[in-house]
Amino acid sequence: MTRRTPRLSRLRRAVPEGRAGRPAETRGARPRRRGTQPKVVALGGGMGLSASLAALRRITGDLTAVVTVADDGGSSGRLRDELGVLPPGDLRKALAALCGDDEWGQTWAQVIQHRFQSQGDLHDHAVGNLLIVALWEQLGDHVKALDLVGRLLGAHGRVLPMSAVPLELQALVKGHDPERPDEVETVRGQATVALTPGEVQSVHLVPNDPPAVPEAVEAVLDADWVVLGPGSWFSSVIPHLLVPGLRDALIETKARRVLSLNLAPQPGETEGFSPQRHLEVLGRHAPKLALDVVLADEAAVPDRDSLTDAAKRFGAAVELAPVARPDGSPRHDPELLAAAYDRIFRMHGRIGPWR
Repeated sequence: MTRRTPRLSRLRRAVPEGRAGRPAETRGARPRRRGTQPKVVALGGGMGLSASLAALRRITGDLTAVVTVADDGGSSGRLRDELGVLPPGDLRKALAALCGDDEWGQTWAQVIQHRFQSQGDLHDHAVGNLLIVALWEQLGDHVKALDLVGRLLGAHGRVLPMSAVPLELQALVKGHDPERPDEVETVRGQATVALTPGEVQSVHLVPNDPPAVPEAVEAVLDADWVVLGPGSWFSSVIPHLLVPGLRDALIETKARRVLSLNLAPQPGETEGFSPQRHLEVLGRHAPKLALDVVLADEAAVPDRDSLTDAAKRFGAAVELAPVARPDGSPRHDPELLAAAYDRIFRMHGRIGPWR
């Protein structure tokens, strides 16, 4: 132990300073005065949440990600089945998205996203998944472990699971079996729901009343802005509204709420969905939810009037902005999305001490 102490001290000095879950300033970052930035909570999972976080970390240092924990595929699914833990994959992706653009941040983002390639049991496991699960076992606390990983990475924000128990996503799907197109059946598992060739009619969680992580509820209630989406609609966005404590917090919070729409329908899960249909199914799962702004890419909205009417049912205004990557792929550009969020935060009411 004595011989290792100097090395550990050097590591601690190398890790950017700050409280767990708080951002570390990166080279070239705009200096911020204390109390002058909005408290933002972003909810979702997978690549959609990662895109939102990569944008939001550019405009605020007070950022919390609340991540779905229903994944049952790939490395996450294997760890979940073998060890009975929360699926760490979407949490890992969120942490990577919060890494800075400096050498430290980009190096660690690549490390935790690295997947082993082998002929053995480690094949396709992500380094970050193993690190997160190891810390869960060492500390016995999901939140403390994720905060510690965030400190190591110098993450520009905090990552929290939406629930402390692994969840199973189930969906009622019409035509899941192409040979029986009119039959409605229950489809189990996030990975299966995301790829169904049928029409998803509704989703629910098992257990159906999972406990929300208290820190996630607190963050939503204390926020200035809450951002929901983009992401896989039925498997990453809507599940947050199926956790009673989190849904109640989203309804009761004094924060303003932004819904960020996808750039294109997702094959399988939302095939053929218009932007306004995304809002309609969201409303069916959370009829009491109000929104302030619906953000969409202007090129992805063929019928602006219909989207405006759908948004009005939530009490929301529609903001159209170019937020897609210029290469034509259905992916958000971090800089353009950051500019859109920044304009929304400035133009649609400032309600916190950052005003």
